[in-house]
Amino acid sequence: MGNFALVFFSGNCHCWVLNMGGCCSHEVSIRGKVESEVDEGEYEYDYENDLTYERDGALVRLRGSSMVSSMFTQQGKKGVNQDAMTIWEDYTGEKDMIFCGVFDGHGPLGHKVSQFVRDNLPLKLSAAIKMSQQKACKYYDASDTNTGAFGDVYHENNDNMSLASWEGCFLKSFDEMDEYLAQQVNTDSYCSGCTAVTVVKQGDQLIVGNLGDSRAVLCTRDGDQLIPVQLTVDLKPDIPSETSRIIHCEGRVFAAEEEPDVFRIWMPDDDCPGLAMSRAFGDFCLKDYGLISAPDVFYRKITQQDQFVVLATDGIWDVLTNLEVITIVATAPRRSMAAKLLVKRAVRAWRYKYPGSKVDDCAVVCLFLDEQPVLSHSQSRSSRHRRSSSNNRHLHHSWSTRNEDTETVDGKVGVELDEEWKALGGFARANSITKLPRLARDSSRTQSSRYLRGS
Repeated sequence: MGNFALVFFSGNCHCWVLNMGGCCSHEVSIRGKVESEVDEGEYEYDYENDLTYERDGALVRLRGSSMVSSMFTQQGKKGVNQDAMTIWEDYTGEKDMIFCGVFDGHGPLGHKVSQFVRDNLPLKLSAAIKMSQQKACKYYDASDTNTGAFGDVYHENNDNMSLASWEGCFLKSFDEMDEYLAQQVNTDSYCSGCTAVTVVKQGDQLIVGNLGDSRAVLCTRDGDQLIPVQLTVDLKPDIPSETSRIIHCEGRVFAAEEEPDVFRIWMPDDDCPGLAMSRAFGDFCLKDYGLISAPDVFYRKITQQDQFVVLATDGIWDVLTNLEVITIVATAPRRSMAAKLLVKRAVRAWRYKYPGSKVDDCAVVCLFLDEQPVLSHSQSRSSRHRRSSSNNRHLHHSWSTRNEDTETVDGKVGVELDEEWKALGGFARANSITKLPRLARDSSRTQSSRYLRGS
């Protein structure tokens, strides 16, 4: 089972001012630089490149932007682009519900795995949500006391599921997705997989399901300051609870001599595959040795100060801080180019900070929580459906704090904070896996064959 926590983060960001986006102590992009790049025409939005279709009552977007979103991906220098992304508007057929997700593949078939999960996970989660809502309806119908007050309770719970129900939906759909992947994808997925960070927005609720080391960060506002609020934990093998589970399953966790800061999962009797995350879809060679597909699930109630959420693969977070990311998005002259600006800035940072490393694939989804951009009054023209966020948002005090400099977090339920959250800091520039297991090795293949048979 995954860990379910009510987790909120807040920062103390004294440098950035809302009206100008200026910087006084951090080497990040200022509004003037962004505008100078836009003048070159490189970031003009290509509306003809939008890719959308309708599925299960929702508008599915694989490329492009809308009034509430911006998305962009770019291939790195390691081969085929293994990142994928999607946005579903009118998710589950409801007008106020949106699903967003980014998926980072790895291994020989990582690109196929990430695309397969991108196309199928939203359907499985949608089915789980509908089933949960139907069960709630049956429960309240059976218990109806024919009083007006109880009818109000029924209506409210039909629209907004309990947190336990949301957790159950995410856990169920992620587990089914992994089983379906084992049945449908080429057996090379035995050594391939992908991460996922997903967000469902329903009215003033955000529910986040995270699997692996991609990340979701919220931009909120405190007066004229923009504050990054990290919504997920980077699930790395050296997090104590993750390490404990892996070792209990006879997997091994250690960093190679050439990468002393990158901890990986290894098989019990072979130095492979060296996976740099502790949870993922696929990678069935490690599923008997501590790797799981159960997501961490987090919840946040949207406030009037909350501006947007950025979902991105680790190609972004390896070179840009949370503050840098939200500032670049917030200072984009138009929403439609926000994701592309962020990816281009990350690529530039890769070349500057790590000139000897190959630039990683990057994928970004920006989900805006109101109709007006943070710093710009211009709006995208490409949406088929104009959205509006809830008119009855309530202010909500954060249950925890986040220190911008040390990246420590307080408030996660049931963990030892000083150690559990240390994986939030630092950069992991290494490949997701070091080498593939020898598939002829009977000891590991026999134990994991049940995944490939779909049992």
